[in-house]
Amino acid sequence: MIAEKTKTQDILARDAEHNSGLWNPGIVFTHGDGVKIYDADGNEYIDCLAGIAVASVGHNNARLTKAIAEQAQRLIICSQAHGSDVRADFYDKLFSFIPEYLGLSRVFMANSGSEVNEAALKWARVATGRPHFVSAKRGFSGRTLGVLAITWEKKYREPFEPLKYENDFIKYNSIEELDQYVTDKTAAVFLEPIQGEGGMYVADQEFLDAARQITQERGALLIMDEVQSGVGRTGKFLATEHYGIKPDMVTLAKGLGGGVPIGALLMSEEVAMKMPKGGHGTTFGGNALASAAGLAVLEEIEARKLLANAEEVGAYFTEKLEAIGSSKIREVRGKGLMIGVELKEKVAPYIDALKDKGVMVINAGATVIRFVPPLIMSKADVDKVIARLAQVLELDFSE
Repeated sequence: MIAEKTKTQDILARDAEHNSGLWNPGIVFTHGDGVKIYDADGNEYIDCLAGIAVASVGHNNARLTKAIAEQAQRLIICSQAHGSDVRADFYDKLFSFIPEYLGLSRVFMANSGSEVNEAALKWARVATGRPHFVSAKRGFSGRTLGVLAITWEKKYREPFEPLKYENDFIKYNSIEELDQYVTDKTAAVFLEPIQGEGGMYVADQEFLDAARQITQERGALLIMDEVQSGVGRTGKFLATEHYGIKPDMVTLAKGLGGGVPIGALLMSEEVAMKMPKGGHGTTFGGNALASAAGLAVLEEIEARKLLANAEEVGAYFTEKLEAIGSSKIREVRGKGLMIGVELKEKVAPYIDALKDKGVMVINAGATVIRFVPPLIMSKADVDKVIARLAQVLELDFSE
């Protein structure tokens, strides 16, 4: 007798007939609620992946879903070439979160992190008239053809070389290499305050201080890639705020729309005005639906004090991770609810084992488990994750 397919098997089989072949999914998610997410066979998971730091206010958030539904009934598309009431409201709320000392008063809207990082490259080129960039080893800023030049991982870059942008990679947190590679031909230094894909490494204060000083002295710009670390994930709206430096541009995406595609390039007035009319553009960026979603996310962060929650629960999470005391853990690092646990061996089997125990995570390199849950996560949720992780770390995956 032939066994009947599960819902998951049926959906994956139909998906495999037409998908691009870039991924080989083994699970199908159908719905979520808060920090929980559910698969097609009814299994429940604590979501410490959140679409890779995207579901910032949790799944099925009432404020967000209501805002999307109401806006969809009014107007979905309205380009930045025309005014939009909801986009203006979104701008007002967004800049209420940005400290004045940062000097960021202009925004270009797009649909993803890669898009706003590409926009930042173009603005840096036109603002300085220079061709060269500096970014960090292990850094990740996207996989589209332009921004690929500043993404470190060779498997992403090499099939598409030669790339159009000139770029030198420096060791993260190396002031010496900053000084060596930033020249009078450098348009900008492009850095993540916390390297998400590259292993959850946190920038040193001295490194970012030096980056700001060296770029200013040599006429280059400083761009902070906060696609993953921004929108409250580290306990401040921008991770850059932890350092007190003043960048020329900051890029945001992921958590800004709570799951709705959105990206934002924040700029100083001086930089923004360097782009000639028509020098850059977008069809969908800043559309009314995405603006409504972004506004709802920011209102939810404010109303539920999620910056403070990310800071408090993130510190608790880190403390509990360190207290596990497993000999397999090399280091726990991060800020707020952007945490990496580096093991002394490859993490892939441990991630699969956590999934079997109802915890969704992702890697950040071969040896780091990444925890980027919704900002609504509670200490009780953390306790459940810690208990399951401790069990998984007792397993033996040695060959």
